Amino acid sequence: MISEVEIKKEICEIGKRIYDKGMVASNDGNISVKLNENEFLCTPTGVSKGFMTPEYICKVDKSGKVIQANGKFIPSSEIKMHMRVYKERPDVNAVVHAHPMYATAFAIAGIPLTQPIMPEAVISLGSVPIAEYGTPSTEEIPDAISKYLAYYDAVLLENHGALSFSESLLSAYHKMESLEFYAKLLYLSKQLGGPKELSQAQVEKLYEIRRQFGMTGKHPADLYFNNKDKE
Repeated sequence: MISEVEIKKEICEIGKRIYDKGMVASNDGNISVKLNENEFLCTPTGVSKGFMTPEYICKVDKSGKVIQANGKFIPSSEIKMHMRVYKERPDVNAVVHAHPMYATAFAIAGIPLTQPIMPEAVISLGSVPIAEYGTPSTEEIPDAISKYLAYYDAVLLENHGALSFSESLLSAYHKMESLEFYAKLLYLSKQLGGPKELSQAQVEKLYEIRRQFGMTGKHPADLYFNNKDKE
C-alpha cells in the first residue's frame, strides 16, 4: 500500500506537470486524492502548483473540513467540487482541476468537445460536455457538474476551466492532458477549414474497441451499449 507521504509526492509531481505544461497560471488549479471513505489529500489554496512540496498538502474529511494542515496552508477553496465528484462517483480516487489553454477557450466560447475527430480521443474520452457556469468556491459548481458525473470522466466548466477524475491520480492527469490535446487539435483543424469527422459507424467500432479493452470509468459508449441492449 502506498504511504501518504508517497501520495503527497505524487500530487506535487502532477502539480508540477500541469504547471510546466501551461495548464495553470500563478496559483490556479487544484488536485485531490481519496485515501479512504472519510480522508482526502488536497492541494492548498493560494499556492502555485508548480512549486509545491509534500508539507504543503492538506488532509480533509468528506465534508471538506480540515483534518491536518501545516502552518498557513489551508485546503483549496474548490474542495466542494472535488467532494461532489467523490460522493457521486465511488469509483473515483483522484480529481484534477486546471485551466488548460485550448480546452478553457472552448469552455469560454460555450462549445463542448463533441466532434469525433481522432480515434484516441473517442476511445479515451468520447466527448466532453460543458457544465453551466457557477461561482467558484460555492455549491454552484458542484451542482452544475452533478448531472454529468454519471456519464463522463471529464467536463468543461463554463468560463472557468476543466475537471477530470479517475481511479488514480495519474489516470486523472492523463485525462486532463488528453482533453487539452483534443481541444487543441479541434481548434487547429477549424483554422484549416474544419475537421473531417469520423462517421457514426467508425465511432461505434471505436466504442467496441473500448469495451473489448475493458477500460474503466464512465464514457458515452456506456450509453450507446445500454440503448443498444434495449433494442
